Amino acid sequence: MKKLWLTFAQAVTVALGMLFVVALFKPEWINWRFHNGITIQEVNPNAQVNVTHSFANAAAKATPSVVNVFTQKTVRAPRNPLLNDPFFRHFFGNHLDNRPREVSSLGSGVIVSPDGYIITNHHVVAGADEIQVAMSNGKSYPAKVVGSDPETDLAVLKIDATGLPAITFGSSEKLRVGDWVLAIGDPFGVGQTVTLGIVSALGRSHLGINTFENFIQTDAAINPGNSGGALIDAAGNLVGINTAIYSRTGGFQGIGFAIPENTVKKIMEQIIQHGSVTRGWLGVEVQDVSPQIAESFGLSNTKGALVAGVLKNGPAYHAGVRPGDILTAIDGKPVNDSAGLLNIIAGLTPDTQAHLTLLRRGKPLQITLEVGKRPPQSPVSVRPEDENN
Repeated sequence: MKKLWLTFAQAVTVALGMLFVVALFKPEWINWRFHNGITIQEVNPNAQVNVTHSFANAAAKATPSVVNVFTQKTVRAPRNPLLNDPFFRHFFGNHLDNRPREVSSLGSGVIVSPDGYIITNHHVVAGADEIQVAMSNGKSYPAKVVGSDPETDLAVLKIDATGLPAITFGSSEKLRVGDWVLAIGDPFGVGQTVTLGIVSALGRSHLGINTFENFIQTDAAINPGNSGGALIDAAGNLVGINTAIYSRTGGFQGIGFAIPENTVKKIMEQIIQHGSVTRGWLGVEVQDVSPQIAESFGLSNTKGALVAGVLKNGPAYHAGVRPGDILTAIDGKPVNDSAGLLNIIAGLTPDTQAHLTLLRRGKPLQITLEVGKRPPQSPVSVRPEDENN
């Protein structure tokens, strides 16, 4: 028994000695504390925290690629009905006419290639008679619209210049909520401005801003004039194009939206190559699967998109898709909701085959159809607070 106690005492002594050595040379290994009987893990007060104290290098890398976009267009007010009265026309005709007037607006853009291609928002240049691009070095160039896509609110401009400082594209797919981002543009025409924030959400949709929505949400300040400017990561690489703000006053209120760079690249490449954007089309009208719909259809979740209508003689109609079907996947890509389905369909190549997975009366069904070409859509409307963007 005495020998057993001696062995125990020696073991405790060795353990305490090892604990003392670890506490002396590697205190971060011992980070457990007891508070009121609850075991919690605490950070070592001497541990180094990797915090970026300056984003100057990122800003210096990206700002030469961000430009100011000045547009001018002629607008004509609706004819005043009083002009139809001879009395009013005789005395007040010069003041009541609807002669055209010049309207100027300001936005931002990003140089995407050294040979003069610039990406911006569709609503920045929509209807413009004249477009001028001002570089960060003070030089100014006239620009022409290569092509525009109202459904994603993107447009490509071209200026006659070479050797330009093109932006470096990052990866919006690797962004995480909480990552640092910087917004660069020309808010309110005060001059090029850099603001800092974080990614506050990803994949934002159902906002009614664009037809195709998959926005990066950020609290980096975006104000009128920032539209078309760059959203960059902490390394100075492009991750999005600033496009809209959520605001009750027209000013920044902590929620801004940017189009992810992977969408920007796809749209930009199509516009540069073909002058327009071609998208797939099935000819269906869909809606989200609400909890009530899921319950009535006997579904275990709300994933998928309910087919609310099928266009007669469209691709889906000829393939046998019917109202009441629930689309769950296309070519193996799962459908989470109606917005996700719209993006998947848009990415299909016209005149190719697509394989649809759907539920009909609770039973799975496979349908193959030939993808059509999406017809031209009406331009998105510009909200009042975006008019000067």
